[in-house]
Amino acid sequence: MTETQENPLAESFNALSLIRFAFPSMVMMLFMGLYTIVDTIFVARFVDTNALSSINIVCPVINLIVGLGTMLATGGSAVVAKKMGNGNTEEARSNFTLIVVAGAVIGLLITAAGLLFLDEIIWGLGASEILFPYCRDYLTIQLIFAAFNMMQVLYQNLFVTAGKPTLGLVLAVLAGFANIVFDYVFIVLLQMGIKGAAIGTGIGYMIPSIIGTIFFLMKRSELHFCKPDMDASVLLKSCSNGVSELVSQCSTAVTTFLFNITMMKLLGEDGVAAITILIYSQFLLTTLYIGFSMGTAPIVSYNYGSGNVKQLKKTFRICFSFIAGISIFVFLFSLLGGESIAKVFAEDNRNVFEITKNGFSIFSFSFLFSGCNIFSSALFTAVSNGKASAAISFLRTFGFITVFLLALPKFLKVTGVWLAVPLAELFTLMLTVYLICRHRKQYHYF
Repeated sequence: MTETQENPLAESFNALSLIRFAFPSMVMMLFMGLYTIVDTIFVARFVDTNALSSINIVCPVINLIVGLGTMLATGGSAVVAKKMGNGNTEEARSNFTLIVVAGAVIGLLITAAGLLFLDEIIWGLGASEILFPYCRDYLTIQLIFAAFNMMQVLYQNLFVTAGKPTLGLVLAVLAGFANIVFDYVFIVLLQMGIKGAAIGTGIGYMIPSIIGTIFFLMKRSELHFCKPDMDASVLLKSCSNGVSELVSQCSTAVTTFLFNITMMKLLGEDGVAAITILIYSQFLLTTLYIGFSMGTAPIVSYNYGSGNVKQLKKTFRICFSFIAGISIFVFLFSLLGGESIAKVFAEDNRNVFEITKNGFSIFSFSFLFSGCNIFSSALFTAVSNGKASAAISFLRTFGFITVFLLALPKFLKVTGVWLAVPLAELFTLMLTVYLICRHRKQYHYF
């Protein structure tokens, strides 16, 4: 049996086959975005906009959980894929198993610590007296499901590394539909309010976690569970290599906090509701970039590890051409459809609707630049350059955006809030182009 037959990552990809390989990851992330945003739609329409605001208040905690999971997943995926490319399959399996176990343990520790300091966390995140009860109900349940959240994030990446992106897609679709159904049952039929939204999301986390665990236990792919060697250096390598993804999520947590505080001062709870809609819509619309990056990163890692420079260059050209095209599409969709998106969330609250509609007219320009930045960060992670990847993630999600968010509203008020993200993405793109050109001889991707 040839290497190509044994490992799908060894295929000689052209544009069509590369997009086809990444397509399940893109659809998977799109469904994840949809079932994440479904919570906010159900809450906004069937509870109230104060409940919607509260979700964004506690969002930084969820960002931290996802960030830790993504750090392990992307960093660990690069380590595992490279060893598979080098032919060290047994070592790759051991490392894979250790990474998954570490993720589950971290999730349980987060649950314990979060519940112990629950009230202090909520007040520290800037909840008002009105929003505190909603925040407490939602965050309590999210913390209970923290380990499942970690596991499903890990499996999203590792299914691709195992050459099974379609399985990840199927599980994401199942989780998405389950979340929608349970949101309807718990929020609309049983009138459980924001607690119902949290439980529906938690069940969505459980589906890929449980089925994924069963799949890897059954040893149906080249990559599966085995008795792991307790090698701390593997975890350190995974964390250092994937640190950009943790930086990105933690930075998002901080900037979400700053957005919430700024909008609370400028426009009160309605302002927080509006920024919640923008942030969740941004996550949904960038899932195409994230999913494509997830789907193609193992291919980059594999070809880099095996020294296949020709295929690496070809992959690089195809990826950036695709990202450029999809960026224009997402920008136009956001710009032209912003009013419709705002209406879905806030049809019954005219003030929130108007604030959100005006925000989309400016915020949409960020999508012209963010796709290149997101993919480039994943590219550097895939070739084990965690520093370059972290620099891109840090500046686009924290460094530049924090500067603009702290400065612009002082002069431009709410318009300054909407401008912060597009300007941050534009300035990051300048750095991204520089880093890609600087490292071209080292990695030979063009």
